[in-house]
Amino acid sequence: MHTLGPVETNCFVVHVPEGEDPKGCWIIDCGIDPEPLLGAIADQGLEPRGVLLTHCHYDHIGGIESLFDRFGTLPMSVHPIEESWNRDPALNLSAMSHWPCVAPAPDRLYEDDDILDLGGSRWRVLHLPGHSPGSVGLLNDEAAVLIAGDTLFAGSIGRVDFPTSDEDAMRRSLSRLMDLPGATRVLPGHGPETSIDAERTHNPFIQGWGLV
Repeated sequence: MHTLGPVETNCFVVHVPEGEDPKGCWIIDCGIDPEPLLGAIADQGLEPRGVLLTHCHYDHIGGIESLFDRFGTLPMSVHPIEESWNRDPALNLSAMSHWPCVAPAPDRLYEDDDILDLGGSRWRVLHLPGHSPGSVGLLNDEAAVLIAGDTLFAGSIGRVDFPTSDEDAMRRSLSRLMDLPGATRVLPGHGPETSIDAERTHNPFIQGWGLV
């Protein structure tokens, strides 16, 4: 995990050294000021194969141009609802921030329950609307690891007061996550790692909304 930029966005690198592509890696989100992430990839001799976006808010896409400048243009995947957002500062919310940006457009789309093969590790796409309509989580069922984007945080949830947010959709998405095995590690878009069990027990939104 690499925490980047002024709003401390967690960005992730999937690398399977014992897999079928031992030098290949995949970047999950690429936030503002990505130099620590890019430097770590280069220092380890890794070769980026693609970018996967949990959603297209500016703090998760603001470093993509720098990534492409350093490693070349890469395939980039997103949920189709947000296919146009990288190029639109109003939709990616950069127009209302201090860091207006556009980013390269994605060229690949994924849907709910698609399976992604990343170097021999399998990740299932979970469509989790609420914080944004095209938000997704990436779940490795075998390893019991969820890259949750801005849907679920340790002790909190993603904001639902943006123009494209939907509180009712967020409740449904969180309810879906609460059905995962309790030991599932949750790697959120901001803040520390948590688990499904911990959020069932301690998250006031999960408790207050009666999702357990």
